[in-house]
Amino acid sequence: MRIEIEHRLDAPQAEVLAWHERPGALVRLTPPGLATPDAPGEGGIRPGRVVGVRVGPPVLPMLIRPHWVLRHVERVPGGGFVDQQVRGPWRSWRHEHGILDDARGGTLLRDVIDLELPRHLDHLAPRVERAVQAQFAFRARQLRDDLAFHARWAHVPRLTVVITGSSGLIGTQLAALLESGGHTVRRMVREDRVGTGEVTWDPQTGQLDPADIEDADVVVNLAGRSIATRWTSAARRDIRSSRIGGTTLISRTLAQLEDGPTALVQASAIGLYGPRRPGEVLTEDDPGGDGFLADLVRDWEGSTHAARDAGKRVVAVRTGMVLSDAGGSLLPQLPLFFAGVGGRLTAKRAKLSWITLDDITRAFAHAVLSADLEGPVNGVAPHPVTAGEFARTLGGVMHRPSFVPVPEFGPRLLLGRAGADELVRTDQHVSDAHLAASGFVSAHAELGEGLAHLLVRG
Repeated sequence: MRIEIEHRLDAPQAEVLAWHERPGALVRLTPPGLATPDAPGEGGIRPGRVVGVRVGPPVLPMLIRPHWVLRHVERVPGGGFVDQQVRGPWRSWRHEHGILDDARGGTLLRDVIDLELPRHLDHLAPRVERAVQAQFAFRARQLRDDLAFHARWAHVPRLTVVITGSSGLIGTQLAALLESGGHTVRRMVREDRVGTGEVTWDPQTGQLDPADIEDADVVVNLAGRSIATRWTSAARRDIRSSRIGGTTLISRTLAQLEDGPTALVQASAIGLYGPRRPGEVLTEDDPGGDGFLADLVRDWEGSTHAARDAGKRVVAVRTGMVLSDAGGSLLPQLPLFFAGVGGRLTAKRAKLSWITLDDITRAFAHAVLSADLEGPVNGVAPHPVTAGEFARTLGGVMHRPSFVPVPEFGPRLLLGRAGADELVRTDQHVSDAHLAASGFVSAHAELGEGLAHLLVRG
């Protein structure tokens, strides 16, 4: 079967071709819940390049995720390239990526895919075509939004950015976004042997050689154990130590460097405000609430004081509820909605301050590039919704009912009573006014459009 798809971009062809040549392009074009590239730090569209991806959400074990391998076999006359399946799910696959001058100063993306379905699955051809069309609509929207972001920062010199937590949900996308914009990313990893462009560190033993980061412009610290786990006493100790210890080490190292990085962009969370603040609009000036997360975030941000006292620009991005099909709080809800038994997780009128993975990724990049942004900033979308509205919107995007509230014992089984109380039973109306005033432009201001994009609904 043949599938032909066209999308137009306002960006010049040379700019779009250059974007595709850079590391990070494949990561940004691939929905993270659909597949994970084998080598996210590599790029290029040259003939002979071999590209592999693992199909399926990254939360699944690697052994059960099919490996799809493609080879770039030739250039497309006028601009673009052709890839062909080496091994994977199709009997055959050939994809012509046309990246063509549209004669009006813009770019025509013309994709021609010739594929053969596995034997005895020809009846699925209409469904496969719809899925491929939706996938390429996602790619076009993603490319358009990323190019618009890079255009807003075209006047800034290209930077060298060191990132901790670069293999995490946000870190993977942030590294790819910066690299596809022409910046240099160096990933800070916890291995003794490091690859090209990597930096080794060990926050548990306090090992970080200042010389390894002194030539960078900005450090982004995303490291920390996931809070999406059962909150045992041991887990809470690990959650706390993984954040406080690593942040303190980075902050003190930066303070030693007179000519090193000038800025630290630090992960933080709206958990600072306490789990339930009904009827209030929460801004960065709020002193914070009570609970494990509030105390943790207060101390987490406080761990940056050495860098701040040394005159470094420090930005703490207080992340809201990040929506992604590859992790976070949305992923566990998707099977329930697919089965037709999805619904709200907490009180119907409780406010949820959400943000899509792409927008929080761009918010972190905005903090990296904005020399005037400093202090705490809320990383949330402009329009929080109630839990009831969230369930209805998600059900509408997925074309599934949303009438069955999730019983309280469900989150408690997964997270424990304390974890469910602070992560699920929340009511927080968090303002994005400071982020917007700094010049940030949200690509997904409305929940429906954000969910439709990240769930690849065309």
